[in-house]
Amino acid sequence: MSAPIYRDPIADGAADPTVIRKQGTNEWWMFYTNRQPAAPGPKFTWIHGSPIGVAVSTDDGASWHYRGTVAGLDDPRDAGQRNTHWAPEVIWAEGQYHMWLSYIPGVPDNWPGIPRTITHFTSPDLENWTRVGPLTLNGPRVIDACVLKCPDGLWRMWYKDEDAGSSTWSAVSTDLYTWKQEGLVLSGSPDAPPHEGPNVFVLGGWHWLIVDEWRGQGVYRSQDAVNWERQGIIGGEPGTDPMDIRFMRHADVVVAGDHGAVYYFTHPEWDELNAKEGPPDVAARKTAVHHGRVTVVDDVLVFERNIAAGIPLLKP
Repeated sequence: MSAPIYRDPIADGAADPTVIRKQGTNEWWMFYTNRQPAAPGPKFTWIHGSPIGVAVSTDDGASWHYRGTVAGLDDPRDAGQRNTHWAPEVIWAEGQYHMWLSYIPGVPDNWPGIPRTITHFTSPDLENWTRVGPLTLNGPRVIDACVLKCPDGLWRMWYKDEDAGSSTWSAVSTDLYTWKQEGLVLSGSPDAPPHEGPNVFVLGGWHWLIVDEWRGQGVYRSQDAVNWERQGIIGGEPGTDPMDIRFMRHADVVVAGDHGAVYYFTHPEWDELNAKEGPPDVAARKTAVHHGRVTVVDDVLVFERNIAAGIPLLKP
């Protein structure tokens, strides 16, 4: 049964999870967008004003426990007001942790025209973060960073450009601090429908790129992390648990031996396939985090959704 493995105990709006092991410990940390389903205000106020939540597991992902929210991530120019933090990407590299955060000043009530930037932070311990600063990419409305070192020796960042048809772009770096724009990766065309939340991982001899198409995850594979071939969609079919019948949204994959542990979120009480607008009430806005498993069979990424809660998927 694919029951939720975690719900935020304060706001009940955990979304966009990313999972990383704390070096030298048996702790796995989940960072997530902490949406505010019960927030007052018009239109999409509730999806803004979100801090970054943290949950920790000490049993390889079998159970998760709320730790609080991350402080110190605001732009100093926006001090004294609530701001919006989305979709953190957290990795360990070059002797420290790095976070790339989708950042929006204030608490907007709508989407159009609102600037969004990807901002870099570093930390020695996953708890105390130092702001490096925003990246200059190809537009003023970019979100959802994913970072991985690639076969060509470069660090590569994939991200969503909201002003370019909700498409995925890339930038490259030799040191994780200075980034050079590389170009369009997935176009937002009929062959690569509009999407968000790119996530890249290596499994079964391939680089895999998954993106949230708001109907499941579009899947692409590559030998070099540059040229991508579309496979299809995973996570569009409902799970067996009543709380996991909606499509898989914005996912992270942690490779553990010969499989990948998939962390994704859903709106358990919102029938989004038949919706003409956003969630109509607080219940529909609430979200839950689930886990699943991916393996590679005959060079195809295979997703197993119906994994019971309590299974330690992060154990190789």
